[in-house]
Amino acid sequence: MNINELNNLIQSEKINGNISVKQISDGHHTFAELYKNRLILFCTLCNSNPDISWKSKKHFNDENDPMFKGDFIAGINTPEGIATYHFKLEFWDLFQIPEIKRAPKYDNYDNATVLKRIYSLGKNINKRC
Repeated sequence: MNINELNNLIQSEKINGNISVKQISDGHHTFAELYKNRLILFCTLCNSNPDISWKSKKHFNDENDPMFKGDFIAGINTPEGIATYHFKLEFWDLFQIPEIKRAPKYDNYDNATVLKRIYSLGKNINKRC
């Protein structure tokens, strides 16, 4: 079985209610654990930099870019652009950062760009890595 077949099988079993993707593991961590790690790390980064961080329950344009149901977006303004993640509303209060009415306009960044932007926050530290 190749990776595409495996991913299709996982999605099919998820849709049919036979599995919870959150419990899939690489042998060390489940997806649920990894997402919680991302939540805590990004929350800590934002809370440590409240002057350049924000959260919003609305995207830039509701009509063309609606928020995912039950989610909010948190972001940090880096030297290389905005880095954001979506989180469930149950985690809203963990982010002790300013709330803005609407998130800044999405500039078509992808996950690799988000990581590059976050990395740019520590350029002096990163030179040693």
